[in-house]
Amino acid sequence: MIRAAAIAWALAAAGPLCALDLSVPSNARQMAQSVRSPDSYALPTGPFDGTAVPSITVEGSVLRQAWRVERPGLTTLQLMSPLRRQLTDAGYDILLDCSTHACGGFDFRFGTEVLPGPSMFVSLTDFRFLSAARRGGDRPAEVVSVLVSATRNEGFLQIIRVADPAAPEARITAEGGTVLPSERGTPSGTATLLSLEESLDQSGRVVLEDLDFETGTTTLGQGPYASLADLAAYLAAHPARQIMLVGHTDSTGSLEANRSISRARAESVLDRLVQDHGADPARLSAEGTGYLAPRASNLTPEGREANRRVEAVLISTE
Repeated sequence: MIRAAAIAWALAAAGPLCALDLSVPSNARQMAQSVRSPDSYALPTGPFDGTAVPSITVEGSVLRQAWRVERPGLTTLQLMSPLRRQLTDAGYDILLDCSTHACGGFDFRFGTEVLPGPSMFVSLTDFRFLSAARRGGDRPAEVVSVLVSATRNEGFLQIIRVADPAAPEARITAEGGTVLPSERGTPSGTATLLSLEESLDQSGRVVLEDLDFETGTTTLGQGPYASLADLAAYLAAHPARQIMLVGHTDSTGSLEANRSISRARAESVLDRLVQDHGADPARLSAEGTGYLAPRASNLTPEGREANRRVEAVLISTE
């Protein structure tokens, strides 16, 4: 997972405070946004180095956005190039600019922060990442990361910006459109991204997006995983509720084999919740549905990747 620098940088501007002003494609549609202040973000500064993704921890007001661009044939370079140019023109220094394999592929994708699906999707075979900083003396006054990916029919764009809480609000707009509303003014910093608790209470289920399994096995990776900590906290806060962990696969192979694999992965997650987070095993169960409940097409590598997942399902009827 992410390895942070020893020192966390609290962003404080040393001079005039400037607003981040970016234009995304005119046909882009905002899928998610949150503004939390104060908060922290592990900003990647290098590709996966064989152990972790080098990063620095920055603290301040953190804006997170996900956008979707509905356009067949869109490339990741077409998404990234205009944003890179806008950032350098605005005086940002590029810290890291890499594409799939140069970033570290699978290991980079799962070693950096990615907003949950379906708002954001990252193909393991086609993505680009950029991190940049605008300086204020001997430390950054503002940092930005951009992550883009693409499927056959759509492009996906994630922007994370960390700045001094006193800095002007970021202006991220679709070209020719109007400024998208900010949520900074809400009393609690409420986000359009639902928390794990909100997802369970409102829809009865949540995908544990940050989990990863060792290649070709049903063994859960080392972690740690924020989703499991959040799920354990949810169970502790609601002692009468029960959760079923449900594994899902893509459609490669037989249904019987995929049901076995998906259940084994769900059981691996259950074991980790009990062993590392102290969850009560009597309130947890594990099942596997194989490929019977896809959330994307199995005709593409990106769709198959999205279908391989473990979900937490609220089964209480209190």
